[in-house]
Amino acid sequence: MVEKAKHKHMRKDDATGIGMPSSDQADAPTFDVLSADEGAVAGMSAAHGTGRGKDEKDRGKKAGKKKGNLLSNILIVVGVVLLLVAGGMWGFAQWRYHQQDVQNKKLAAYATIPDDGKKAPTVDWEGLKAINPDVVGWIQVPGTVINYPVYQGADNDRYLRHTAEGEYSVGGQIFLDYENTKPGMVDHQSILYGHHLKDGSMFYPLFLLKDQETFDATDTIWYVTEQNDYELEPLFVYFTDPEDMDVRTFKFSSDADFHKYLTDRLGRAVSRRTDADRIIAGVKHVLTMSTCNYYEGYGRSILVSVPKDEATAALAGTATTTAATNATAGANAAATGESAETSAEVPAETTEATE
Repeated sequence: MVEKAKHKHMRKDDATGIGMPSSDQADAPTFDVLSADEGAVAGMSAAHGTGRGKDEKDRGKKAGKKKGNLLSNILIVVGVVLLLVAGGMWGFAQWRYHQQDVQNKKLAAYATIPDDGKKAPTVDWEGLKAINPDVVGWIQVPGTVINYPVYQGADNDRYLRHTAEGEYSVGGQIFLDYENTKPGMVDHQSILYGHHLKDGSMFYPLFLLKDQETFDATDTIWYVTEQNDYELEPLFVYFTDPEDMDVRTFKFSSDADFHKYLTDRLGRAVSRRTDADRIIAGVKHVLTMSTCNYYEGYGRSILVSVPKDEATAALAGTATTTAATNATAGANAAATGESAETSAEVPAETTEATE
């Protein structure tokens, strides 16, 4: 009875006091209510957080900008250094070319070159030998810059990058193959080597003879030794590669083998005389000049030149041989014709006699 009375007198809001919501409050949303001081503190915290985020963002932007500036500065410095290096290399190359030019002009003073190119250079051999006793000849091509002494060393490396005075040089000297018989033009084939320099010096003009028009315009090459003056003319130009050791064939067992060799080389020609094959048939010596080219698959330009007197004799011999051959052929044809006529007449006479 007491408990029943107690429940009867429990107020409605007493049920909520022990954590049980009334039916009116069970589904109602709840809200946190802040005091004035708490709101102020919260506002200040929010403001402080926003300011801190902005500061961090600004600091991030500044750091990124500094990194970008640093990278730009590094790239500028690298670019300047590369330009300085390139400029230095170009300047050094020009200085080397200048030194080569000085050397070439110094040695050129030891030869007197006729203006018309129809006579051989006059060479001061004693003066050249006083500088370097390895000198064996002088090469000169009228109308070009080719006007140089020729040396022969104990190998083919010495004068590749050294002057006659023994100093390093980008262009070295023109030199005769060390396996050739001194002073050149003694063996079937004598070979001279020279650099193809980009300033147009040394053997650069020979590289230009690859063009038929330029080849045709070059009609004289002088090779002078103490004993003889050789007036030559271009025969043909061909390309090959540095591994082609057959280029360096100097002596042959017979003229026939020599002619066969030249005919094979002629088959590779990029420019040539139209009558080169006829000249080859009677030639006994050639002067071959080798220089670099920069064509893929090749690397060497080779000019084969022949003494003019041998070329003239070869053509004359070919003409004489051809005339003799034609005369013989004509005589044989005539004899064959007479024999045929006789053979045709004999059966007729025999028939008449029989009749």
